Amino acid sequence: MKKHHFVFAAVLMMSQFVLAAPKIQQVEPLSWWTNMNMPLTVMFHGQDLQDAQVSVQQIVNGKVMRGECLGLVPRGQHNAESPNYLFVDFGVFHPGTYRITLKKGKKKAMYDYVINERKAGSRERKSFDASDVVYLIMSDRFVDGDESNNSTPNTKEKANKADVNGRWGGDIQGIINSFDHIVKLGCTAIWPTPMLGDDEAAWSYHGYACSDYYHIDPRYGSNTLYAQMVQQAHAKGLKILMDMVPNHCGAAHWWMSDLPYHNWINQFDQFTNTNNCFTANYDINASEYDRQLSNRGWFDHPMPDMNLENPDLLKYFQQWAIWWVEFADLDGLRVDTYPYIEKIPASQWLKAIRDEYPNINIVGECWTRPAPAVAYWQSGAKNFDGFDSNLPTVMDFPVEEAIRQALENDGSGWGNGLTRVYDAMTMDYMYADVNKLLTFLGNHDMARITDIVKDKDPRRVKLANVLLATMRGIPQLLYGDEYALTAKGDPNNHSLLRVPLPQGDEVTPAMKDMYDFQSKLYTWRKNEPVLHFGRTMHFLARNNTYAFFRYNDKEAVFVFANAAEQPRTIPTETYAEILGKYNAKGINPLTGETVDLNRTDIEVPALATLIVKLKK
Repeated sequence: MKKHHFVFAAVLMMSQFVLAAPKIQQVEPLSWWTNMNMPLTVMFHGQDLQDAQVSVQQIVNGKVMRGECLGLVPRGQHNAESPNYLFVDFGVFHPGTYRITLKKGKKKAMYDYVINERKAGSRERKSFDASDVVYLIMSDRFVDGDESNNSTPNTKEKANKADVNGRWGGDIQGIINSFDHIVKLGCTAIWPTPMLGDDEAAWSYHGYACSDYYHIDPRYGSNTLYAQMVQQAHAKGLKILMDMVPNHCGAAHWWMSDLPYHNWINQFDQFTNTNNCFTANYDINASEYDRQLSNRGWFDHPMPDMNLENPDLLKYFQQWAIWWVEFADLDGLRVDTYPYIEKIPASQWLKAIRDEYPNINIVGECWTRPAPAVAYWQSGAKNFDGFDSNLPTVMDFPVEEAIRQALENDGSGWGNGLTRVYDAMTMDYMYADVNKLLTFLGNHDMARITDIVKDKDPRRVKLANVLLATMRGIPQLLYGDEYALTAKGDPNNHSLLRVPLPQGDEVTPAMKDMYDFQSKLYTWRKNEPVLHFGRTMHFLARNNTYAFFRYNDKEAVFVFANAAEQPRTIPTETYAEILGKYNAKGINPLTGETVDLNRTDIEVPALATLIVKLKK
């Protein structure tokens, strides 16, 4: 990301003028529901709101009702450091529209607040798991489905498809238009990068510098269209994950000119980066200096670091996440830069979400290695310090790295090639739940898999996808990799790898061949429970090959991957301890051919794989 060379040396903490009357400008959460586990605290922001008296009246058929209101009842309130905020706790008892009045002396400010009836079964909603394949979309770059919203009057940066670092017009409608493409590919869940407001003057296309936590950026669409996208996705059998960023906001966020508290964000005398030292969170030798800098340093110049140790901010973020799940009927969440957040309040943030939705899955970006460093962040880990993150799923960066390193060259030399994958998989004992690892070959922040593998060879890309589809965990595909896309220039330049998805005649025969292969592979995976939740037995890699079984008590899938540049014969006799439990004659699900694993002369071509489905 390009760095903007300015520093927030101070923020405006107090209003410049004391107004004669209170004025309400922002109210968050935007609405709420009955029967929620999370108590409601509404943050009012405007002018001269501190110490205001709060009263509530119900509105029925457009008329404000007199007398006591029993549906939405104020329970308490407190000020912030800025005089322009008021936090009010409410008891929520009945759905309806309520007029909230903030009164100071004879002056009043009023706001009509909506309490909805909670949808039946909302608390028990299901989520994504190892039976799913997640499709990652870079929202601004994916598909431009509505050119009319590419630039909007109330956002600073306008569309410019000639600027590699600019906005290109991808939007919600483009995702909706692509549902059939995604379904045919065999994917069952979609993770779009953040679509909330990001009103930076430049580089806003990535979406990770939020300027409004409660509104979709108008260049993508609207809150209503976003909810419709989720509804239409469900009709297609697709799930939607929202990408959330509680670690930092954007410099353009409205509260940066009037923070509720000085410690609402982590502040320094001059711009101070995070040290990216995740290990300080569990290193018994770490200094407090390194630990504090890891969690409180800023991710980048335009990204003020949020301080979740402020209890009002923590509650704000808890309600924010819950609001979006409830409002949009989401199926799960992805959390950006998880280890950068102060770890105890981060755990409390996730606990509140999971208390509201016991079955929800949340995946966190814990971009670190080796496996023990990642495993620390998964909920249920038996950590020496007793810490539990409440984060069910973590991203499997160690296996991602192993696959990429195995295929970026010819694999010669001790410990290279597919031996790297075997070694990475030997660390599975570290994880609380290996079925809750998000596995992937690449994402929007790293070079595309086709740019990584030797000679950009499509055979190596297909081999990598077979591993991804058949190993334990929840596979995630980066949009465009189904076409073996490459970066338009330096593969390590994020903006150059985030290219639009080819459409129509832009899809070449080679792209179609790759798409068809992956479509067959991942569509088959959908209906194979043994790949979703089965156990794994693997065999030491030799001659740049790797063999493993995914199995349960009734069936097994055998996978043999040959990353060598010569054909290899499968040493089937070495698999007797598991092969003897199944009928050794099985079916190759990608070709329909019968394969007899009793034979000792089965040869797999160079840079190819063999899959065999076995039954008792």
